[in-house]
Formats: sequence, structure tokens, C-alpha cells
Amino acid sequence: MAPTSLFRPVAARLLRPSVLPTYRSYSATSSYEHLLTSSPKPGVGLITLNRPRALNVLSSSLFAEINSALQEYDNDKSIGAIVLTGNEKAFAAGADIKEMKDLTFSQAYNTNFIASWSSTISQIRTPIIAAVNGYALGGGCELALMTDIIYCSSAATFGQPEIKLGIIPGAGGSQRLTKAIGKSRAMDLILTGRNFSGKEAGEWGVAAKVFESGDACVQGALETAEKIAGLSKVAIRAAKEVVNKSQEVGLREGLDYERKVFHGLFGSADQKIGMTAFVEKKKAEWKHE
Repeated sequence: MAPTSLFRPVAARLLRPSVLPTYRSYSATSSYEHLLTSSPKPGVGLITLNRPRALNVLSSSLFAEINSALQEYDNDKSIGAIVLTGNEKAFAAGADIKEMKDLTFSQAYNTNFIASWSSTISQIRTPIIAAVNGYALGGGCELALMTDIIYCSSAATFGQPEIKLGIIPGAGGSQRLTKAIGKSRAMDLILTGRNFSGKEAGEWGVAAKVFESGDACVQGALETAEKIAGLSKVAIRAAKEVVNKSQEVGLREGLDYERKVFHGLFGSADQKIGMTAFVEKKKAEWKHE
């Protein structure tokens, strides 16, 4: 989780309204304090972190809102994919250090501090795409890594600078980043607190696609989400499940698990619909059953 103090010069510049970033506008209605939610494309839920003057720094209360919005979309039968984004200056520039600077070991341990930051997202069955622009540092980088697909702009900045505060990543950074880029490179980044660019994120496999602008990044994420939402929810959720399983088990166990899920899909209505449509050269009309 990156400290807000590391970004004070940047935050000071952002206090001038003239430089606050803008994205293509979407009709958004939200009951959340620091989130905007909307559905800009059919079947797509868009969640936008909305603390621009604080560079979208993360706190337990903000994560509770993120988890709530994700669960709401996950339970919505009309939503087939979710996009999570911030603004052009910051996806999320780190954690709120004021919330944790005075914590004692017993308080952190007994309350299982920040466990809820990642436990809920891992239970969301609907695919989540992170559209990352600007800073994604500390907890912000970890939040992006929790999602299923990362798109970013070339100007995005990722990093796990916790070591500079005398701590380590605590919401999965040391585990997920290492799986994404390998031990040696992860050690280099985590032990030095050095940031890496959106271009490097694409080259190293952290990001699936890299875009030239923030708006193009968000648009690209929404377009991919729309494609996913137009497919069988049963198959999409099964595919997400087996890919995630590959990150948790060895190859032999993963292959056995994949085959069992593959066999199970032959009991779905959508398997019959999809294969029949293919043979008859028709468009599949999914029942999501």
C-alpha cells in the first residue's frame, strides 16, 4: 500500500480544478460516497473510483464500497462483465496511510486488517477488467492485480513502494505480482520500491493491452467487457474459474480440474445452443443456463 505522503507534490497540483482529468462522460447514478456506477454498454457494469483530489487513495471504507458494488453487479442477471477504473491521473495511488500509521500489531492481527480488501473480489464470478491510467501504486497496484484482466495506458505507473515505509505489500502484491512477472523481477521491484511503466506492464505480462491514452484504455476495456457479456454466462464463469485454478494448483491437478469442468458443461443448455448454432451456421441465442 503506497503512502499518500509520497504523492503530496502531485496532489497539490491536482488541487487546481483546471487540471482535474476528465473522461468521456457516462450517465452514472450512485448511492456510494466515493464511487460512480453505470452501465454504458449492454451487459457491462462500470465502477469508477471517485476521489480525484485524493488520487483515489484506498481506505477500508472505500474498499467496502468497491466490494459492495462488485457484489451488486455480480448478482445482477443483466450484467455479464465489469470494468473497474479511476481517472486519468490515478487508478488508485495507494492506501490511506493515516488509517494505518498508528495501528499496533495486536490491532492489525486481531482485526485481520485489510483481509477484506481482497477476500471479496476473489469470490466475484463475473469477469472484472481493470482500466488503469495514472498511478496504480501500493494498494492500487494490488487492486488491479486482483482483477481478471488489466488494460492500461502507456503513461500508467505501477509499483509496490511499501518498503519505503518500513512495511511490505499486504493485500497480495508480493504473491500476485510475483506470479505475473517472476521472482527475480518482483524481488527487484518490491525490495527497492521502484515503479514500472504501463509500457513495461504490457511487455512483462502484467497488462493484457496497452493504449496510448486514458480514454482509449477505458473504451478498450468497455468494448472487451461488452464482448464477454454477449457470450454464455455459464461458459464464461467456468472459464474464469479454471484459469484462476491454474494460479493455485500444480499442472496435473489443474488439468484434471479443467477436464471435470469441461465435462460438466455438456450438461448446460448453452452447450447445446452453442454447438447447434455453430453446425447450423446461426447466431447463438444464449439462455445462460
